[in-house]
Amino acid sequence: MADHKPSVLFVCVHNAGRSQMAAGYLRHYAGNRIEVRSAGSVPAEHINPIAVEAMGEDGIDITAEQPKVLTNEAVQDSDVVITMGCGDACPFFPGKRYEDWELDDPAGQGIEAVRPIRDDIKTRIEALVADLLGQG
Repeated sequence: MADHKPSVLFVCVHNAGRSQMAAGYLRHYAGNRIEVRSAGSVPAEHINPIAVEAMGEDGIDITAEQPKVLTNEAVQDSDVVITMGCGDACPFFPGKRYEDWELDDPAGQGIEAVRPIRDDIKTRIEALVADLLGQG
């Protein structure tokens, strides 16, 4: 089990902003050492362009990402499930680590409002990586 790669699922309603930014940061900081997933309870058609812009300002390109629907399988296949305002839409499976990150929704916000959300996510991801990879 020592070779087990941890897996993290980020869930928000539309899978277009917060969860995509979190997944982008986790991929950036963990590389291939952590499996990264994101999904939404009611996925949007496209990723939020302001989230893409905010991440681009920090050198992370999430333009290729697409919102995905939350499935039971995605939750079952993840060690850590981080919700971001999806309420009770996320299925619960015993033995998983669940965290709820209270973050403002970037939907409909301008870049000035999204930058602090991005920075909060970045700080949380840095702590998560250190925790999961034992680099505290």
